[in-house]
Amino acid sequence: MLSILQGLGVLFLVIAVGFLLARFRALPEGTEQVLTRLVFFVATPALLLHTLASAPVGTVLSGSLAVTAITTTVGAAGYLLLDRVFWRRPLGEKVIGALASSYVNAGNLGIPITTYLFGSAAFVAPVMMYQLVVLAPVAFVALDLAETGIRPSWRRVLMQPVRNPLVLASALGVVLAVTGSRLPQVLEQPIEMIGGMAVPGALIVFGMSLYGAPLPGRGGGRARLVAISVLKLAVLPAVAYLVGRWVFGLAGTPLLAVTLCAALPTAQNIFVYAMRYRVGVGLARDAVVSTTLACIPVLIAIVALVHR
Repeated sequence: MLSILQGLGVLFLVIAVGFLLARFRALPEGTEQVLTRLVFFVATPALLLHTLASAPVGTVLSGSLAVTAITTTVGAAGYLLLDRVFWRRPLGEKVIGALASSYVNAGNLGIPITTYLFGSAAFVAPVMMYQLVVLAPVAFVALDLAETGIRPSWRRVLMQPVRNPLVLASALGVVLAVTGSRLPQVLEQPIEMIGGMAVPGALIVFGMSLYGAPLPGRGGGRARLVAISVLKLAVLPAVAYLVGRWVFGLAGTPLLAVTLCAALPTAQNIFVYAMRYRVGVGLARDAVVSTTLACIPVLIAIVALVHR
């Protein structure tokens, strides 16, 4: 218990380093974007490939994947139901709100937290794969329809996950694990070295992104923001724990990992999607900031309650 709390403290200290780098402008302008692209396109795929290739197949294709599917559905459906009863916003804003309530920051926070606390990023792989392969393409269909009024082609929908380096690296890692194959030593070692940048790099970028972020709720939509925060930080982890323990029989580290992953804040990807489709931008930004700040005591409480 104490070691895990110390681990969370270490992660938050690294995040603080990123915040201070941005606060005192210690790095050139544009460094955050460059470091983000390096972590997303190079370091994180390398970490996932190396981790999954050597991970037991049961860790990835396990009950955790089903728990992720169920909790994600609960979060998105819960927001859509509330919107239908109280707000009745346009389709695009509904989609952004549903994503903000269910799509977790598995990349920037999930990978560092699970890697540091449990010694492996394999626990977050089912979450990332479900979000990138299932949830994101479905959301893009709805957002395209809201933007143009025309359904996108099936080819575009099916190709969407294939264009993502995290999906490609995860798929290759799972294939290697299932077949029992290994990468040549000349490739495995540099991939492992590059993957070592993912955790500190992602945390520093995350800390940098917090500096200068506007206070949530100032632009309106406070009721929707409260609903997203409650769904994301209370309902989803509770559902993940109950379903994981009583339906799929998870216990120990797998149960703690799936509960922590469900309590991760709204992913920054949602803000990117909102910007791309020019809809729900303020709601997406506020959801990312508010759930990120509020998740810290929630994660600590989950560790204290579940890891006993």
